Amino acid sequence: MSGRQGNKLPSNLPQLQNLIKRDPTSYTEEFLQQYHHYQSHVEIFSFQPDKPSKELAELVMFLAQVAHCYPEHMASFPQQLKELLSYHHTVLDVDLRMTFCKALILLRNKNLINPTSLLELFFQLLRCHDKLLRKTLYTHIVSDIKNVNAKHKNNKVNTTLQNFMYTMLRDSNPTAAKISLDVMIELYRRNIWNDAKTVNVITTACFSKVTKVLVAALKFFLGKDEDEKQDSDSESEDDLPTARDLMMRYATNKKTTKRKKKLEKAMKVLKKQKKKSKPEVFNFSAIHLIHDPQDFAEKLLKQLESSKERFEVKMMLMDLISRLVGIHELFLFNFYPFVQRFLQPHQREVTKILLFAAQASHQLVPPEVIQSVLMTIANNFVTDKNSGEVMTVGINAIKEITARCPLAMTEDLLQDLVQYKTHKNKNVMMSARCLIHLFRSLNPEMLQKKFRGKPTEASLEARIHEYGELDAKDYIPGAEVLDVESQKEKQGTQEEDGWESASLSEEEDNEDGEWIDVHHSSDEEQKEVAEKVKSMPIDERKAKAAAVSTSRLLTQEEFHKIRLAQLSREVNSAPGKAAKRKYIDVDEEEEEGRGELLSLRDIEHLHKKPKSDKETRLATAKAGKTDRKEFVKKKTKINPFASSSNKEKQKHKNFMMMRYSHSVRTKTKRSFREKQLALRDALLKKRKRLLK
Repeated sequence: MSGRQGNKLPSNLPQLQNLIKRDPTSYTEEFLQQYHHYQSHVEIFSFQPDKPSKELAELVMFLAQVAHCYPEHMASFPQQLKELLSYHHTVLDVDLRMTFCKALILLRNKNLINPTSLLELFFQLLRCHDKLLRKTLYTHIVSDIKNVNAKHKNNKVNTTLQNFMYTMLRDSNPTAAKISLDVMIELYRRNIWNDAKTVNVITTACFSKVTKVLVAALKFFLGKDEDEKQDSDSESEDDLPTARDLMMRYATNKKTTKRKKKLEKAMKVLKKQKKKSKPEVFNFSAIHLIHDPQDFAEKLLKQLESSKERFEVKMMLMDLISRLVGIHELFLFNFYPFVQRFLQPHQREVTKILLFAAQASHQLVPPEVIQSVLMTIANNFVTDKNSGEVMTVGINAIKEITARCPLAMTEDLLQDLVQYKTHKNKNVMMSARCLIHLFRSLNPEMLQKKFRGKPTEASLEARIHEYGELDAKDYIPGAEVLDVESQKEKQGTQEEDGWESASLSEEEDNEDGEWIDVHHSSDEEQKEVAEKVKSMPIDERKAKAAAVSTSRLLTQEEFHKIRLAQLSREVNSAPGKAAKRKYIDVDEEEEEGRGELLSLRDIEHLHKKPKSDKETRLATAKAGKTDRKEFVKKKTKINPFASSSNKEKQKHKNFMMMRYSHSVRTKTKRSFREKQLALRDALLKKRKRLLK
């Protein structure tokens, strides 16, 4: 037994720790002995805090592991550790400081420390020049706040920490401010601190003088939330009429070219309606939670005008300002002249600047302000001296701006742009056609008669609203196709007749023993109702729609009928108008539902891919020849450094040198039998070489 050195408990802390966790009361004396050792080491440490102490580190971790077993004796231990760190964290040894932090994290996980005071201390320790320590503290802060709010929102702790974060973002140490901002952004993305207070604290970081903090805050407002990227197509597709409904409607009659083209147009309108009916998902919900977006945008613009940051940072500022103006419909008239200065074809990242100009336009901006932007784009981009791509980008930008602010387009400018419909460049031509197609739905009166296309029932009612005008309706548009009395009420009144007809049909069935053809005339009824609605004046239509809307709650089937009728209004020609012109297939990708934000593809969209230059084509060809080793002839040399044989040398000689050699002369004089034997020998030799 004397040889067993492992049982000496005072010097074997892991074994003592294991025994204390099993039976704390039996080892109280040994624990107190180690605790006194710890206190004496702390007194020595206080005289020389910059020196490393391995014994102190081991004792601290031991006490942190067993602290929950002796809560009375260890009541002051966490506070003592926090004081040591807060007073000496700048001069402490790196390993000892990490040990103290790990001990505090362990105590916090055992719920022996208040989270507020500990997290405030850890935020102060972010100023230390120790990357590993900062990474450890960042991970713990995020996970601890997540655990605090796991069961329910702990508003008391959250409010205290958010107020402390507000001071940390303005800290003189840029590293501490950056990590504090990263913590808030990470908590927002994890839906832990996704309230308005967190967002408005992050807005203060957008005015930081430290570029890293500024860029991180701008990326937060400009970046998409990954959790909110969910396709909700299935919810909206159930309510819309399907493609099969349209096929059945047009397949019942005689097949003609006219009906085929009408069906194609109806399918395109259905596709457009499906895209419009998708529920709007706000991927940029942080922008919606800002308390005072007008003041925030004005301060950002002031910062942008006097900024000396890199061009990329200025672009991010312009992007955020344009999104704020477009989403909240702000009045920031100085932003448009600022953007106008960069609208030149040779400007770096000019397509993004055009996108910012389109994002910042909305219906409440006075048309005179946007008109100057449109004229600048038209004069600088849409001219014949520029290339086709530049002109296409300019027309696309004008189209997106006028789609958001239609009053900004003047009739003269529109007539000039429409003339590019016959341009020799296909990209320019298709962009001009898209612009024509947009104004056919917005306001056909602004177009010349030859560009208006075949008028439909929907296009006759299309008009641009006046500045500040709201189109509020007290009825459901299209409800006039329904009856004022619901189907259930009709069934209740005709219940007796139904029973009588059913009994008569049973008697006939017993007599004849044959099936009875039941006539389903839902399509015919819809056609009759549509014809009746066409003949009604507009006032009667509105009155009937209001009566139907206020009389009862509409069912899904009735909404389905309304949408089907609205689709037919966009396809059917106006009363008294015949389909004289041929149907022109126009690209309708611009109708993908204009949400709050635009994509760069809306500006840069080219219908025809530009030709590659010679260098690009050569690079593409070389890239395709990299993995072709299997097609290369394998060298059969035993020694790769040996010289070539006479037979190989003869292959590279000039033919005039080999013309009179014996092998060439005899080859021409061979008989057919000799040629057969030579071919057989060559094939056998080749086969042997392959089998090796």
